[in-house]
Amino acid sequence: MTQTQQPELLYLSKRDIVELGGDHSNLYVAAIERALTLHAEKNFVQPLKPYLRSQGADGHIADRIIAMPAHIGNPGISGLKWVGSKHDNPKKRGMERASALVILNDPETNYPVAVMEGSLISGMRTAAVTVVASKHLAKPGFTHVTSIGCGVIAKMQLFSMIEQFPQIKTIHLYDVFPEAAVKLSKAIRQKAPEVEVECCDTVEAAVKQGEVVITCTVADKPYIPYAWIQKGAFISNVSIMDVHKEVYLQADKVVVDDWEQSNREKKVINQLVLEGRFSREQLHAELGEIVVGRKPGRERDDEIILLNPMGMAIEDIACAEQIYREAVKKQIGTKLSLY
Repeated sequence: MTQTQQPELLYLSKRDIVELGGDHSNLYVAAIERALTLHAEKNFVQPLKPYLRSQGADGHIADRIIAMPAHIGNPGISGLKWVGSKHDNPKKRGMERASALVILNDPETNYPVAVMEGSLISGMRTAAVTVVASKHLAKPGFTHVTSIGCGVIAKMQLFSMIEQFPQIKTIHLYDVFPEAAVKLSKAIRQKAPEVEVECCDTVEAAVKQGEVVITCTVADKPYIPYAWIQKGAFISNVSIMDVHKEVYLQADKVVVDDWEQSNREKKVINQLVLEGRFSREQLHAELGEIVVGRKPGRERDDEIILLNPMGMAIEDIACAEQIYREAVKKQIGTKLSLY
């Protein structure tokens, strides 16, 4: 931005982002691999994200607004994801559980250059983390994928996995609301008719069949014991609170995206640390360390590997930056004057 330019920013709606390819996994997988590489290289700034809980301790664990600021690269770009969630939005209001905005700032001036709808970016980048992790942590050639929870996040996770791993043969679904599993099964069959879909009667049956198990719930306490997990499984514990403490202690490898982000907010890892039963030294790796080859991923077919991805602002900003660059190049979006 020069001294003679009038400050303006680019607004991108969800429709704009879809037009830019933001409903397909390729864009996000590339951006996430870059973000995790920058994380491993320490080429980022990422303050611990604050949680705004207006109902305090009386509120549901999924009822919060989170501010996620970050800077990536050099000179790179700065930004913030502002993401709100209410667990009862779908059932009570007919709305998606989460909403979000992403703001990007030019690091030369710190003026905002873009504001964009963030829920699609947030969900798709979370799915891309599972994809990237599966490349390194799942058994080669896995064919059975399980999703616990069958809402919007599960759909993004499974569609991304289908797009990136054509060997997937069967998807096992479970949701406390069976109609959600049926709805998602129909969407999967429409997208990938060659993939078999099974709606399971119990969460145990679904978990036991998964070579890759993805949790996509709003659970506030663990329900998946170690005994349900098959040898060689990779668990992408996206919704964080689903897996019993014993899994962290008995799994062959525990991986996080960022240790400082994961060891807080009384999540399961944080509880174990406070109890003196888990530590940074017991952690196998942060995911970026595996992506850059500093630490090994899967080394044996029978390893049980648990990923605990709290979600990092640098992931959102890396994805949003890529979308912004494409929008400028293709002249998509609405320019807004700040004055």
